[in-house]
Amino acid sequence: MDGIRDKTIVPTVDIIPRPEKIERRSGQYCLDGESEIYADTPNLWNADYLRNLLAPSTGLPLEIQSDRLTVKNGIHLVLNPGLEPLGHEGYRLEISPDAILIESFGTAGVFYGIQTLRQLLPVEIEERVSVIGADWRIPCLLIEDKPRFSWRGFMLDDGRYFHGKEIVYLTLDLMALQKLNIFHWHLTEDQGWRVEIKKYPALTEIGSHRAGTSKTMLGKKHDGIPHAGFYTQDEIREIVAYAARRNITIVPEIEMPGHSLSALASYPELACNAGLFQVATHFGVFPDIYCAGKDRVFNFLQDVLDEILTLFPSPYIHIGGDEAPKKRWKRCPDCQQRIREQGLMDEQALQGYFTNRIAAYLDSKGRKVIGWNEILQEGLVESAVIQYWAGSRQRLFEAVCNQNRFVVMSSYLSAYLDHGYNLMPLSLAYQYEPIPDELEQEHAGSILGLEFPLWSEWVPDRPRLDYQVYPRLTAMAETGWTSKDKKNLEDFLRRLEKFLVRLHQLGVGFAPLREAQPSIIRQWFGIFSIPLPQTRTAR
Repeated sequence: MDGIRDKTIVPTVDIIPRPEKIERRSGQYCLDGESEIYADTPNLWNADYLRNLLAPSTGLPLEIQSDRLTVKNGIHLVLNPGLEPLGHEGYRLEISPDAILIESFGTAGVFYGIQTLRQLLPVEIEERVSVIGADWRIPCLLIEDKPRFSWRGFMLDDGRYFHGKEIVYLTLDLMALQKLNIFHWHLTEDQGWRVEIKKYPALTEIGSHRAGTSKTMLGKKHDGIPHAGFYTQDEIREIVAYAARRNITIVPEIEMPGHSLSALASYPELACNAGLFQVATHFGVFPDIYCAGKDRVFNFLQDVLDEILTLFPSPYIHIGGDEAPKKRWKRCPDCQQRIREQGLMDEQALQGYFTNRIAAYLDSKGRKVIGWNEILQEGLVESAVIQYWAGSRQRLFEAVCNQNRFVVMSSYLSAYLDHGYNLMPLSLAYQYEPIPDELEQEHAGSILGLEFPLWSEWVPDRPRLDYQVYPRLTAMAETGWTSKDKKNLEDFLRRLEKFLVRLHQLGVGFAPLREAQPSIIRQWFGIFSIPLPQTRTAR
């Protein structure tokens, strides 16, 4: 029969991220025609997700029942108030010969218990067609598990290259498998505006199109091949709902005041100087940014944010804030007047005013601003969250200790997935520690977690994306979830070999381990010879 394969399935207990506690027990549970699913009311969607995950490959009906007593040989998904110490994302998974119990204080924990159960099943569970004659056995065990950090993120830059919703859907599915919960979505850039704003249609009519793409960082010539694309608001809503069902929060990034040429090309009056602007065809840092002296700029940005807030329920809105040259501001009469009126010291302080004005607006809407660590200036509003990528760590520590400020860690040399593997091998990604040694233990809770960004100057398509991201994002997922004292590189690499088989089954074109973990000589050479097609020089 077409699409049907005969397989003998061998169970495994290798899981990524590594759980806090695993207790092996004798016996096995076997999924068969009598297996059913019970879910209490809050977990009905989890039950539907589980059935859709298991049914295609097993060929089993796996009916969902509302009466727990009738489900003798099945999978039970329930909330348990007694598991509050594990938090909303922690879970307890118990497998006996007669039943499987996944319970948690919150529905997110049940969902993550399902992801662990998924990895306990043979890799053929990822098939979308029935596997005839398979013996779907699962080893009996007890797992109690919870995440180390509340922020376990991945950032996709859709500004440089538009990747499209199918890649986003796959990204969210893979994040769920690895228990990642924050999708940072970089939607506006010099090279493209990727989200529909109904009040300002030119943002997508003009700003989402560029004439071509330069193949070098500093080159002014481009290939003459137009590149375009954006997400409609209906598509955004669908993607946000898809993510929410996988317990993933989407944090949108709307860059300001820099990296804004696509907006200026659409509405030139938002710049300091009059003139015609073009959506950038090459990469780098550009001097033309939003004017901080014109009220129309803030009116525009507030209008944009109003629509963004209706699309994204995230408590955080990312505003970028990095790489904003002050050249135009220094010569702009409107900006200079703003500096005088506000009693500011200089243009650097003017960016602080800009950030605080936007942050105050978001605060009034019940949201918090997050930005790259360049927004960390004197007088920054208390609610602002910092995403650290480079620069003074001492200044960061002072903000944490003296201002009780929260931080997401994304250190440039240890977390940027656009780097080549010579510069950032898999082992470096795995060994990245988000809580710096210099930070006193009493303030460690200010580190919300970590995030691995993928800037897409040299990532035009899915094959390149897969290669750059995997398996390094898998290493990050373990750091985000697993206790520091339970991490072990050698053990991770052993488990990773089996996990990569699962990724292959899912169609992911990851970097082979021999390339992801190059020799010491290649790593040393990579420090001094950074291949541009695989790494950024700024951000």
